[in-house]
Amino acid sequence: MEATTTLRQLAAYTAVARAASFTAAAADLHVSQSSLSRAVADLERQLGVRLLERDTRNVQLTAAGVEALRIAEQIVTAHRAGMKELRRFLLGESGTVAVATLPSVAAVLLPQVISDFRERRPQVTVRLLDGLERLVVDRVLSGDADMAITTIGHPPEQLEHRPLVRDRFVAVLPEGHPLADRDEIAWDDLARQPFLAVGRDSSVRRLTDAAFAQIDAHAVPAAEAGSIATVGGLVTAGLGVTAMPALVLPLMAAGPVVCLPLVDPVVDRRLDIVVRFRRTLPTATERFLETLEEYRLQGRPLPPGVSWA
Repeated sequence: MEATTTLRQLAAYTAVARAASFTAAAADLHVSQSSLSRAVADLERQLGVRLLERDTRNVQLTAAGVEALRIAEQIVTAHRAGMKELRRFLLGESGTVAVATLPSVAAVLLPQVISDFRERRPQVTVRLLDGLERLVVDRVLSGDADMAITTIGHPPEQLEHRPLVRDRFVAVLPEGHPLADRDEIAWDDLARQPFLAVGRDSSVRRLTDAAFAQIDAHAVPAAEAGSIATVGGLVTAGLGVTAMPALVLPLMAAGPVVCLPLVDPVVDRRLDIVVRFRRTLPTATERFLETLEEYRLQGRPLPPGVSWA
């Protein structure tokens, strides 16, 4: 079939072939009989064969017409299905929302948001790409993710961001620790204890180092681990203390610990929504962002120590 063959010609031919009548097919398609005849004649001319035998009353398919009908119907049906799926995508009713984010956000903040979002749009897949801050930002810059929810220290100029939530840093102590009976703990007191730190690639480490620097304290890590869960296990074993933002605490469930507010100074971790500057987002991603904004405006409940920004 030549490239000049059009979908309009194929649709016209299938209508006439199925109705066995130009008059009936023209009525079904709401077009004039003359335009329908021209479309079928053009198709026959391009193919170089007669598809229909016509007389004053009847329309019958030739052998070539039978095979052409089979193939034309496949093409027309595939086109209709494809256009239907495209309309669903453009309305945000299908597709994939790729969200790069920190593990604590993926595990604690987003599950209920995703559940509510997919209840409205069950054909949309939400793909979570969790990792450390630098990796999360890189995934938005590279286009692997449509958006991110993350801390952002020094945002590249290609990104725009706006606050979503804040979570307060707390001291995490093993049960029975001498400081565990206090109502709150100063960073300076924490610095005098064996401190268990997360790796330097973590945004948590960047913020704890900044808090200690603010009070001119130097907390030398007694141990360092890349995983929040590993640090939780070290605290539970009584090897030291640590400081974590409130949203991270559910990821430290290795055993019983004591969590107390940190003061002097009070330190919050801000989590922002991050997107590429001036990038047109898929409609499904826009609808996901609207769901997040609904949560924020409605003041939906958050874990202790976490608040909407």
